[in-house]
Parts: sequence; structure tokens; C-alpha cells
Amino acid sequence: MPAKKVTDASFHSDVISADKPVLVDFWAEWCGPCRQIGPSLEELSDELGEKVTIMKLNIDENPDAPTKYGVRGIPTMILFKNGQPAATAVGARPKSAIKGWLESEL
Repeated sequence: MPAKKVTDASFHSDVISADKPVLVDFWAEWCGPCRQIGPSLEELSDELGEKVTIMKLNIDENPDAPTKYGVRGIPTMILFKNGQPAATAVGARPKSAIKGWLESEL
């Protein structure tokens, strides 16, 4: 199950109204570290798909959500629970570190 794309238009229905936790990866095409963690997030989407939905939001195409949630640097991953930001991780990190952080927050 690949990570899904989310947009400013779909953010409320896809993230805020979701029935399980959602990890939003704020990224951009030109961001090397963002592209670096992309494959890890795809794998984690498969491994943790029962517990969390992983979504990617391109900040260049969707400026509203990053502004609303104070995203200043990318990659930034924000875990939303019950429609609220519950945890934030900034910067690229190995898959094992992302998984450990996610599991500790779920």
C-alpha cells in the first residue's frame, strides 16, 4: 500500500477526519533529504498500514497546510491523532529511526 498523496483540498477529509492516526510527510520535489526518506515511508506504509496511514503533501503545490502547522523545514513529518498534531519529526533519518519514533507515538 503506497503512501497516499494529500492536498490542501483533501487535508480535512484525509487527515483531520481520519479514523486512525495519519502521518503526513511534508516534502518537495527539489528536496534531496525528502527523496531520501521516500522509499522508507513507502515500506513503512506497508508494514504499519493497519495502525497508521502515511500520506505525502507536496509543499510547493499545497502551501496552506504547511503554513497552518508551522512547517519551516522539510522533510517534516507530523503525526495526527484524532485530527490533532500529536508528534513532529524534522529532517531525514534512517527507516529504523522513523519506525521507532512512529511506534512509540502510536
